[in-house]
Amino acid sequence: MAEVERRIYTREWEPGQSIPNEADLAVELGCARVTVNRALRTLAEMGLLDRRRKAGTRVALHPVGKATLSIPLIRSEIEAEGKSYRYHLLGQQIEPAPAAVTQQFALEAGAKLLHVTALHEADETPYVIEDRWINTTLMPHLTEVSFARLSANEWLLQNTPFTHGDINFGAKNASQREAQLLATKTDTALFVISRTTWDQNAALTMVELVFHPGHRKHTQL
Repeated sequence: MAEVERRIYTREWEPGQSIPNEADLAVELGCARVTVNRALRTLAEMGLLDRRRKAGTRVALHPVGKATLSIPLIRSEIEAEGKSYRYHLLGQQIEPAPAAVTQQFALEAGAKLLHVTALHEADETPYVIEDRWINTTLMPHLTEVSFARLSANEWLLQNTPFTHGDINFGAKNASQREAQLLATKTDTALFVISRTTWDQNAALTMVELVFHPGHRKHTQL
């Protein structure tokens, strides 16, 4: 994959230019055709190649890398900063979900789902509020799981397979409750990540993460 990237970025292969087929590349690079296929598929997902059936593979007209994000384990994120981690479960109950949630889960209005709220701390300082809805129509066994010791964030990453997710970044002014939990003032600007995790066409969980004032998000291109 590195060699193909090099040829794209150095303009050895120009934007819009057709590249050699998989079989020829496999011979030239001395590797299996399946390896070439996997590499080209990855580069297409990154936005560097344009692959079309029967039309072959071309360098994208505007080949730019895409930022890559993963679903973070909040505990690991905090510990990676050299800080101690603490977790507090604020609430876990079955209750009617708001319209935005039932619509995303393709359920009837007012459907009752599992609602989990928690506070994660770094060095005994509020770090992020986790406000999560879980689609218990698809995962009814989760009504029997307690998140008192292990957060829903960590439990789901360990136990629930998913195929993809939708992520939105935004900001909001702290409500009275959020300000109290994050030890700040009401109406303070807060960074928010909203995410829906999917298994194929089924939405498994929706979460809103509301971070402490001044939080920054780092990713890579």
